[in-house]
Amino acid sequence: MQNFTYYAPTKIVFGKETEKETGALIREQGCERALIVYGSGSVKRSGLLERISASLEDAGVSHVELGGVVPNPRLSKVREGIELCRREKADFLLSVGGGSVIDTAKAISYGVPYAGDVWDFFAGKAAAQAALPMGCVLTIAAAGSEMSNSSVITNEENGLKRGYRSDLSRQRFAVLNPELTYTLPPYQTANGAVDIMMHTMERYFTSECDLLLTDALGEG
Repeated sequence: MQNFTYYAPTKIVFGKETEKETGALIREQGCERALIVYGSGSVKRSGLLERISASLEDAGVSHVELGGVVPNPRLSKVREGIELCRREKADFLLSVGGGSVIDTAKAISYGVPYAGDVWDFFAGKAAAQAALPMGCVLTIAAAGSEMSNSSVITNEENGLKRGYRSDLSRQRFAVLNPELTYTLPPYQTANGAVDIMMHTMERYFTSECDLLLTDALGEG
């Protein structure tokens, strides 16, 4: 069997109405003010953001909001989030949405304590030494970013799309309530299913032999 290192420090909170535990989960981290990052506004229309806000209030966690994250998340939104975090003195980042929202929050987390431009990390000019703690509430299956140490950001100024990896961006917790995916369009649900299949298969059909652990996970 091939050597491997398994590292998955993220606390998974799975089940019905688990988004109502978000405030208590943030308080467990010793934090008191969160920046909530989300996308186009469906989290508001569905009532999810209201439920999460109530959970934070019950736990004594204040918050500010940053909406408008789009697929292939933009550097300009990351910079906006960094400035908002600093101005509002947020000490925790909460992503509500899918992979693009989580990736945006990861980049913001690197940028807040960094004196230079956050793009330095994605351009390979710097390595993150610190990051704000983060957690997420998923609204789509197959995001993957909730359990990874990587994020991908697009720089609109030069058209470059770059990734950066650091264990500093590991989520402290990920809230997974399957009912939050019910309002997704059928097409988006199908995209998620295909994404899961492709990522599983590309790790299964490889030229390496004796990958017993990942083979068993894929078969399962």
